[in-house]
Amino acid sequence: MEYLKCFISGGLICVIAQIFIDKTKVTPARILVGLVVSGVFFTAIGVYKPFVEFAGCGATVPLCGFGYLMAEGVKEAIKNQGFLGIISGGLTAGAAGISAAIFCGYIAALCTRSKDQV
Repeated sequence: MEYLKCFISGGLICVIAQIFIDKTKVTPARILVGLVVSGVFFTAIGVYKPFVEFAGCGATVPLCGFGYLMAEGVKEAIKNQGFLGIISGGLTAGAAGISAAIFCGYIAALCTRSKDQV
């Protein structure tokens, strides 16, 4: 049952993003940034954490989950470090994901032959 909740929750987030991509003239990059910002916003108003507890990875894997991760990191860093936690908290919380994305991008660049787009 847990897998089903994850699949449906994550799938609904992706369906909403795909509808925005297909039905609006907003660029996909802006929609993806909007997902991250929405994760931060819903975390700030206290809605996203209960959703994460219900949906598990279905809520944390999509891009709005990255916003949730960064917002939670900032909250924790503010508790521990005070005002400077605003700057360091999100980066500390997201360091593993950011590092993995950079590493995988580097490996993909080594394995493929990139071309200039015209």
